[in-house]
Amino acid sequence: MSKQSHKPQWLEAEETDVLTLNDFPCNLIVWNDEVNTFEWVIEALIDICKQSPEQAEQCAMLIHTQGKYAVKQGSYDELKPMCDAITERGIGATVEMLTNS
Repeated sequence: MSKQSHKPQWLEAEETDVLTLNDFPCNLIVWNDEVNTFEWVIEALIDICKQSPEQAEQCAMLIHTQGKYAVKQGSYDELKPMCDAITERGIGATVEMLTNS
């Protein structure tokens, strides 16, 4: 007779993936204001978001005409430090979770 190893049921742990807020895609939103110049916003987008000068200029124009614009998409963990760096320059920015609507 062979011995079979049986684990007590309470020792059998089931692996599950846990989704957190950080796993969902988000947008980095930059807000228009009447204080910051195009050049300052463009410089921030190039330095912080690693955009090309052309891309940063287009984003700045969209921010100006639309009142806000999603300049980058990614995880919350990726975007939060960028958002903080932009706001430290006196530019309004937020991280918003994408919705399916």
